[in-house]
Amino acid sequence: MSAEPGPSTPGTTVHRVLHVDLDQFIAAVEVLRRPELAGRPVIVGGRGDPTERAVVSTASYEAREFGARSGMPLRIAARKVPDAVILPVDHDAYNEASEQVMATLRGLGVVVEVLGWDEAFLGAPATDPGMFADPEAFAARVRAAVLDATELHCSVGVGDNKVRAKIATDFGKPRGTFVLTAANWFEVMGDRDTIALWGVGSKVSKRLLGHGIRTVRELAAADEDVLVAEFGPRMGRWYHDLGRGEGPTEVDDSPWIARGHSRESTYQRNLTTPAEVADAVAVLAEQAFADTDAEGRAVMRVTLKVRYAPFFTFTRARKLPAPTRDRAEVVAAALALTADLDPEREVRLLGVRAEMVMPDGGDPAERTPVRGRL
Repeated sequence: MSAEPGPSTPGTTVHRVLHVDLDQFIAAVEVLRRPELAGRPVIVGGRGDPTERAVVSTASYEAREFGARSGMPLRIAARKVPDAVILPVDHDAYNEASEQVMATLRGLGVVVEVLGWDEAFLGAPATDPGMFADPEAFAARVRAAVLDATELHCSVGVGDNKVRAKIATDFGKPRGTFVLTAANWFEVMGDRDTIALWGVGSKVSKRLLGHGIRTVRELAAADEDVLVAEFGPRMGRWYHDLGRGEGPTEVDDSPWIARGHSRESTYQRNLTTPAEVADAVAVLAEQAFADTDAEGRAVMRVTLKVRYAPFFTFTRARKLPAPTRDRAEVVAAALALTADLDPEREVRLLGVRAEMVMPDGGDPAERTPVRGRL
C-alpha cells in the first residue's frame, strides 16, 4: 500500500476542522494596553527585569527578527534586541483576553475545543454539519469576528483532521489562512524535517534520525515495527500515523481534565549543596501535591525537572507503587529522585510535577495525545 494518501473520492463529503491561533498573543495584548508600543520590538517574560533569571514568554514579530524566541533566557534576548521593550508577565490580562476570544468563537455557533490561552479547534455542530462547506470563507469570518470583538489578529488552519489543521496554521501566519489536507500533505510537508510535525521535538527527531528517518516522507514510509520498538506500541504507531498526517477528526468541547500539576522555580542564586536542593524540592512537591489534593484526585507519578548551571536541563520520573493522596508519600517520591543528581553541579531551576489518576481510573501517560498540545 502506498505511504502517501491521495485526495478524496469525487462526490464524497469532506470533513473539515479549523484551528485558530492568535498571532503573537501575549505581545499583542500588551500592545493593546500600550498603543505606543505598536511596531516596536516587545519581549514579555518573568518580572520584566533582564538582570533576573527568567525566560521569554513571548516576543513580538519585530523582536523575533533579531532572534528573540519563547523559552530563551531573558538576559540573552535582551542582548539580541537591545532596543526591546521588556515587560513582566500579566496572567490576569491574558486570561481575560483569552476568555473574550473563546466567547467570540462560541458565538459563531461552532464547537470550540480550547487548547490554551491563544488557540482552539473549531468543528461544525451536529445540527449544521455543512457549516464548513466553504472553510476558507468561514475562516475569514472567524478572523474578522475575533478582530472586531477583541482587536486581536489570528490565523486559521484548515484541515481534514486536527493534526493537519494545527500544522496548517503556521503556514497561514500572520493574519491568514492555509489549507492542509491529504491531497497536499506530502507536497507541503514531505521533504520537511520531522521536527516540523506537531508533537515532534528535538529529542524525538534525533531518535528518528538514529533510524535514518529525517523527513516526514521517510517517517510515513518507515517500518512501523521499528517505531514501536523505539517508542513503544502507543507512541510508535502515533508517530507513524503522524508522518502521513493522520489524526483525530472529532472536536471535543468537553472541559479539559488536567493530567497533573507542576510547580517550578528559577533561583536567582544557584543552589550549591544537596541539602539546599532537597529543601527546595520538598517545597515544590508540597505545592504540587496541594494542587492535586484540591481536586480530590490521587497522585500516581512524580517527575523531577532539574536545570543545572548554565543551562542543561533533564527530567526523571517515578511511578508510585499505588495511587496516593498522602502528602508525605508524594514528597518522599520527589526527594528520592534527587538521588540521581550530581552533587558537584550547581542548580538554577527545579520543578516537580504530580500526575493524577484520571477520573475513569486510567493512567494519563497511556492516553493518546489527541487533545490539547501533543
